[in-house]
Amino acid sequence: MNAPARTHDAVQRAVDLCASAVLLVVLSPVLLAVAILVAIGLGRPVLFRQQRPGLHGRAFTLVKFRTMLNTDERRGLITDADRLTALGRFLRATSLDELPTMWNVLRGDMSLVGPRPLLMCYLERYTPHQARRHDVRPGVTGLAQVRGRNALSWEEKFALDVWYVENRTVGLNLRICAETFGKVLRRDGISAGGEVTMPEFTGSPARPAGQQGRDG
Repeated sequence: MNAPARTHDAVQRAVDLCASAVLLVVLSPVLLAVAILVAIGLGRPVLFRQQRPGLHGRAFTLVKFRTMLNTDERRGLITDADRLTALGRFLRATSLDELPTMWNVLRGDMSLVGPRPLLMCYLERYTPHQARRHDVRPGVTGLAQVRGRNALSWEEKFALDVWYVENRTVGLNLRICAETFGKVLRRDGISAGGEVTMPEFTGSPARPAGQQGRDG
């Protein structure tokens, strides 16, 4: 890692620490209200917890508000589409389900800005170039989120993630945060066509010999 990147990451960590602490205090009434709504509308547990890959692919426990009912074959609650409720769709559309991730930011598992943390099983499916998205902490928001979110293909998302890793600056982070508010208000790109969020990433198609580029 070069000196500008190290300096940026140190500054970003300081900003993350201060901002997440302040937001957790200021937004505590909202957190409490959403927690009550989830408990009433979806039941317990209120929080969704899942192992996700963080910096250098190391696992951490992501915390978010639940947006789905528990799987129940007798009630026909099997797929994500079956289990996602109107409350869950509202929480996702407004990004209120993401508020508990401020705890992950405070702990240092995540950053306010960076590539989104995906699933552990995806680690072995990335090309070497795509895997560079784990050279920084994952973010609550990121460049791919403000450039199309789930309306983008996986390859488009990963290309933006790696571009961010290679070009990250404080100014870019500020622009991403500002654009995130606009995206949330407009509720853009919440899901891919025909999906609750995104289809599973099964790996990028192999490129013909001689067209490997940086992924080769």
